[in-house]
Amino acid sequence: MMRLSGLAMLGACVLALAGCDKTGAYGDVNSIIVGTSMELWDEVGETVTTGLEPTIFTVRDERTFKITYQDPLAADWEILREFKQVLLIGTVEDPWIAEAMEESDITNTEPFGVPGVIQLIDVWARGQLVTALLLPPGGGAAEVEAHVGELLALFDGQYRTYARTRMFVSGRDSLLADTLRAVGGFALDLPRVYRWDYQDSVFIFRNDNPDPAELIREIAVTWRTPVAGPLADSAILDWRLSLTRAYYTDEQVVTEELAPGRDLSDDAYELRGIWESPPDAWPAAGPFLTRTKVCPGQDRVYLLDSWLYAPGKDKYEYMLQLEYILDSFACEAEVPVAAMEQ
Repeated sequence: MMRLSGLAMLGACVLALAGCDKTGAYGDVNSIIVGTSMELWDEVGETVTTGLEPTIFTVRDERTFKITYQDPLAADWEILREFKQVLLIGTVEDPWIAEAMEESDITNTEPFGVPGVIQLIDVWARGQLVTALLLPPGGGAAEVEAHVGELLALFDGQYRTYARTRMFVSGRDSLLADTLRAVGGFALDLPRVYRWDYQDSVFIFRNDNPDPAELIREIAVTWRTPVAGPLADSAILDWRLSLTRAYYTDEQVVTEELAPGRDLSDDAYELRGIWESPPDAWPAAGPFLTRTKVCPGQDRVYLLDSWLYAPGKDKYEYMLQLEYILDSFACEAEVPVAAMEQ
C-alpha cells in the first residue's frame, strides 16, 4: 500500500489488485464520476465542478474534464461506478469508501494520511482508476475545498501522460529522428504513423489517420538565416501564411483574435489561435500552435507550426500531442554538412 501526496503520476500512485472476473470500464478517460453524500455535494458541488473543469480555448471553450455527480446510495450508482475515472469523497466509514477499499483488499487504513488522496485500480471494473479523497471523521467542505487544486493537478498530469502514451502506441520513429539531424540539422520526436516530406527548407509531418475528413494533425518546420532579432506577432503570422500558401494542401488564414503570445525561454516564443480556410475554399477550421526558436550556433531562426483539424471532436488530447512534439524540438550545435548542401 502507498500513500499518495502531491502530483504522483499514474503507474506510481495506484493501489490494489486487479479483479479477473470484472467487466471492462467504460466512458472517456476525461469523464469523472463523483460519488459522495448528497449533503456534502450540496455544499461543495459547485467548487469541485468549477475546480475540476477548467476550460481551454480551441475553436471554442472546451472543458478539459467532464464532472458528473452521482449519489453512491442511489440505484444508478452500480452502473456509473464502473466508469474509467471515479472520484470518491468521504470518510473510511462511508459505505462507498469502505466498499472500494474492501474490493481492493485494503484492510488497514493507518498508512493513509487523512485528509489525503489515494488511488485504487480496477475496483469495480477492469481498466478503472478510482481516486478517493479521504476525510477525517466529521470532515466536510473545508477539507474538500482545500484539496481541489491537488486533485486537478493529479488528474491533468495523468491525462497528459495518457495522451502522450497513446500517441506513441505505434512506436517512436528513431530512424526519422536520425535523418532529421543529418539532413535538417534539428531533432523532433515523432510517432511512426506520421508521414513526412521536405522541399527547399520546409519539412512537413502529417498524420491523417484514420480518415483526413475526420482528423488531421500536421507539423511544419522551416527556418530563415541569418537571425535578425525578435519577430513581432504580425511577422510570425505573415511567415506562417506564406508557408501555408506555398507548402500546405490548402491555404490557412488567421482571422480570430490570438491568445496572448508567451515566451517559452530566452530564444523561444509561442502563438496560439484559430486557422480558417479562405472564404472561397471548402469551409474548414481548427486550432494552431506556432513557435519560433532561435538557434545561434546555426544562425537560424526556426518556425515550428502545428495545426489540428478535428470537426466535432474534443481537441484537448490532440493539442497536448502537438505540444509534446514541439517540445521535443532541438537544434544541433551547428548546421550539418548534408543540410548545407540542400
